[in-house]
Amino acid sequence: MILLPAQVESITTRKDKTVKITIGTQELTPADAAKIFYLNQQFCYMAMKPEPFIKEEVETIDSLKADLSTAKTPSQRLRGILYLNFQQDNKGFTDFTTYYASELEKICEHYKNKLD
Repeated sequence: MILLPAQVESITTRKDKTVKITIGTQELTPADAAKIFYLNQQFCYMAMKPEPFIKEEVETIDSLKADLSTAKTPSQRLRGILYLNFQQDNKGFTDFTTYYASELEKICEHYKNKLD
């Protein structure tokens, strides 16, 4: 677990209705920096409050086990991205199901052509 004093610097909403929170910290120790960089692009949990955590809270948070089954699988992420693309440019398709099948076929063909 990483416990750092930080400041919320900005909050941005995204097209897929998620929220991006930018956090600023004071100078990090090399060990804390390594832990943060290890978490880059990984699903994780975060706790925030305006005052320092007390010992009991830290122990409780540290004892929690993450259920990562709520994180999107790579194929769910791809489907979500393709859906957003369909909303922006449906390429003449009237429904997402047909668009999705067409785009996946293009992706499959692209990688099939790379095979020996």
